[in-house]
Amino acid sequence: MSAYIALADGRVVAGQSRAPGTGRGELVFTTAYTGYEESLTDPSYAEQVLTFSYPLIGNYGVREERFESDSVQPRVAIAREFTDDVADWLTEAGVPAVDGVDTRDIVTAVREEGAMRCGVAAGPDATPEQARDQLAQAVEMSDHVDIGASVSVSEPAHYPGIGPRVALIDCGAKKSIIDTLSARGADVHVLPYDTTPETVADVEPDVVFVSNGPGDPANFTAAGEIAEQFAGETPLAGICLGQQVVARALGGGTEKMEFGHRGLNQPVRDLETDRVVMTTQNHGYSVADPGDLAVTQVNVNDGTAEGLAGVDIDCITRQYHPEANPGPHDSLSFFDDVLAMATGTDTPPVSAD
Repeated sequence: MSAYIALADGRVVAGQSRAPGTGRGELVFTTAYTGYEESLTDPSYAEQVLTFSYPLIGNYGVREERFESDSVQPRVAIAREFTDDVADWLTEAGVPAVDGVDTRDIVTAVREEGAMRCGVAAGPDATPEQARDQLAQAVEMSDHVDIGASVSVSEPAHYPGIGPRVALIDCGAKKSIIDTLSARGADVHVLPYDTTPETVADVEPDVVFVSNGPGDPANFTAAGEIAEQFAGETPLAGICLGQQVVARALGGGTEKMEFGHRGLNQPVRDLETDRVVMTTQNHGYSVADPGDLAVTQVNVNDGTAEGLAGVDIDCITRQYHPEANPGPHDSLSFFDDVLAMATGTDTPPVSAD
């Protein structure tokens, strides 16, 4: 079966349909060579067309226990080759999949021209015109003004623990973030992305934690209001989009990156220790101005802010994913630091590692 990918630069790339359907979104790529199940279920990929730079996707099957959410999140998946296991999974999920294309060429286009809109048509009756029609309907990520509604819990959820009480603002949280906090004994209250400060206050949190998520942080106004209101009264933490939301709430600013950071091998340098760790990342926006916060870690490749900390308030954030599922576990201690900050002690009351 045929498949076509219409790119915003005017090209139409022909491939093979592995899961039929049409779709559109922002074309991005990941350099990860493992963790395709986690990537395909990561809510941060909502409204995007995900291209894998690694040539074979599916070589160790599909196992639900590795999923980061309850569904496949990208609008379309592209690879040089998908195994039947992955193709069947995507077909069942109703997510179009295309392989048999030169993904090196697609990745090069994104690196040279930036993340771009694209449209995809796959299946027995697919045509280039259908792909172009999808492209015409695709919008910029900043135009997805309520993207949080598609990835957040609709009602609060509670994961009991004997440790510090965490109010996790779910802007598209990966399951592994909740698991990592729970493994350290945290009492985790997962709250919707548009929850109110009053609801957060009812939890009586020891720390307010803004999660990762998709899209433009400027569109997560409710989470920003919560960070602004609780700053200085309750410790704040954030991961990925959460860092951006917190920075904006405290007088900073964010900007769209050319093609973002997506992969498992991004080097990050700590400015205090000069130590470099390898990190897992998935984001298309970054903090351009830390506002009232101080930059504590930077990306070795491009100097973008990877870690922030409060100067006069208890606040620590990371642009990368310290839970690293999949990826290197160099920075798991971030969760220990968050829980220690929540309790005002040097170490958290419970540690799994």
